[in-house]
Amino acid sequence: MKSLIVYYSRNGNARFVAETIAAEIGADVEEVVDLKKRSGLLGFLIGGKDARQGKETKISPTTKMPTDYELVIFGTPVWAGKPTPAINTYLKKNNLSGTKVAAYFTKSQKKSQAIKEAKMLVPNSTWVGELLVINPLKNKEKTEKQIIEWCKTITVN
Repeated sequence: MKSLIVYYSRNGNARFVAETIAAEIGADVEEVVDLKKRSGLLGFLIGGKDARQGKETKISPTTKMPTDYELVIFGTPVWAGKPTPAINTYLKKNNLSGTKVAAYFTKSQKKSQAIKEAKMLVPNSTWVGELLVINPLKNKEKTEKQIIEWCKTITVN
């Protein structure tokens, strides 16, 4: 199945997960780049506020067309219980209707509203799974095993 992974990563966690999934299923990868400064404590606080409000942001142009893929997996950190503004923007700009969609979320806590919020951003798509990864860079070996098992569930036709 031709697959695309689209992700936003502020500190490398979502990037690590994207690269691990791509290696496992042979997917293409596209990073979503937020043009708003999100570094440091102030960037973190503003990012959380923007996410909580469901805001969009300016992103760099992307090069891969999600309509060229059978499966689109998007990945995002969870900010204030929600997907990041960069992923909100990407999903609102790209119609994934009729596409199989999966998502992964990186965070430092267990419970999250982000899955529910993300599903609302991809109406008329076929949701095939979600993965919540807690602190992926802190335990890479455990994370890799978790990802490998999850990939088996989303690549079944």
